[in-house]
Amino acid sequence: MAKTRIALELGMGTSLRKGDYTRAAVRAVQDALWRNSVSFAEAFGFEKSDMLIDVEIGVQKPETVNSDEVKAVLPYGQGGVRIVRGGLDIPKPDGDGVTILANAAIIISFDMERRGEQQGKAVTA
Repeated sequence: MAKTRIALELGMGTSLRKGDYTRAAVRAVQDALWRNSVSFAEAFGFEKSDMLIDVEIGVQKPETVNSDEVKAVLPYGQGGVRIVRGGLDIPKPDGDGVTILANAAIIISFDMERRGEQQGKAVTA
């Protein structure tokens, strides 16, 4: 597979009061995706379902994030989610908990080799 990176989208999400790392991660992905309208699939002659989407989330407690909930935010494409240590936990002034900051990096790619094969078949058919 000739996986070719087409775009990198970045986002930030928070859980201000509940201490929910998954919610902060989901919001980070939404932040990255909802500010953009990518038309790469059409530009390269692919379907949106052909997008290869790699999501990396940084939070202070990666083991607490439900990656299935994060993946469910992706509107289309074939996605994978990796949760790593990162982001920030900011102590509340009264010492009662933290505000969570999650960072998301979303890489959109296509299998350009497959596209070349499709074009070749179209020409010889």
